[in-house]
Amino acid sequence: MFKDAYGFIAKCDPCQRMGNITRRNEMPQNPILEVEVFDVWGIDFMGPFNPASYGNKYILVAVDYVSKWVEAIASPTNDHKVVLKLFKSIILPRFGIPKAVISDGGSHFINKVFESLLKKHGVKHKVATPYHPQTSGQVEVSNRQIKAILARVVGVSKRDWSAKLDDTLWAYRTAYKTPIGRTPFQMLYGKSCHLPVEVEYKAIWATKLLNLDIKEAQEKRSVDLHELEEIRLEAYESSKVYKERTKAFHDKKISPKDFKAGDQVLLFNSRLKLFPGKLKSRWSGPFTIKEVLPFGAISLFTKDGSEFKVNGQRLKKYLADSVIPEGSTVHLQEPQLA
Repeated sequence: MFKDAYGFIAKCDPCQRMGNITRRNEMPQNPILEVEVFDVWGIDFMGPFNPASYGNKYILVAVDYVSKWVEAIASPTNDHKVVLKLFKSIILPRFGIPKAVISDGGSHFINKVFESLLKKHGVKHKVATPYHPQTSGQVEVSNRQIKAILARVVGVSKRDWSAKLDDTLWAYRTAYKTPIGRTPFQMLYGKSCHLPVEVEYKAIWATKLLNLDIKEAQEKRSVDLHELEEIRLEAYESSKVYKERTKAFHDKKISPKDFKAGDQVLLFNSRLKLFPGKLKSRWSGPFTIKEVLPFGAISLFTKDGSEFKVNGQRLKKYLADSVIPEGSTVHLQEPQLA
């Protein structure tokens, strides 16, 4: 009887449309590991901030996936013009042409003007699946850290946050990052950043006399350049080990999922979290799986034949082969003698 009840509940259509998704429903992690600095940038908007600061309500953040170096600008809007300004005035002239840019699917990133700029320079645009910010996880982490620093440096009125953005970026770039085992500043320049506090408390470099010996300075600079290559190699290895450990820890705590083409699935609708109706189901469908793509992405068919992609975290198999009308009689199987 318990077996029959379990099978009946498993195929109950209303029962399957209840419940939420948790971290156990996530797909296995697929870390993005790059070798060269400034090859891959992640971009995202923060905001709107309340109150506004000198007319600015948003911050556009760009982070390099290797060095963790961050660039950011404050702006009154979050449209494609701000994105173009960041790339044309900062990213491209200072750091060169990247190989790829990772972003969400917002209209400020997905538009003809920005796509034409990337196509002109041969940059690949990788777009995260809807409602899955983990795809651009590096920039999401940077956003949280920048917000935390801003909260500590702004004034009582909170209206000066855009004026404090440069100081915030300075603090972020000179802070130790566990994945690379050093600061982004050291990763980029091969030396530690000289900070105001070191001048105040007479650090060694601040008390040394300026060396004007050309030969000695040349030899030291040559050593520094060789050390920079070693620093970046060590940072790559450190990042690789860190991401492998993070993936092992994450994947150990998730429930395995085995999706195949042709399976019927239900889709968790994250937008319904905005509505107060607690009795309304957040699961829509069923949909048919067209193709299981790499990195946890799933291609689905709708009833009208259209196609769209989602992350497998928001899916669960649909087991109900038919909807049992309310008030129907369900005949259980006869128990078998052992």
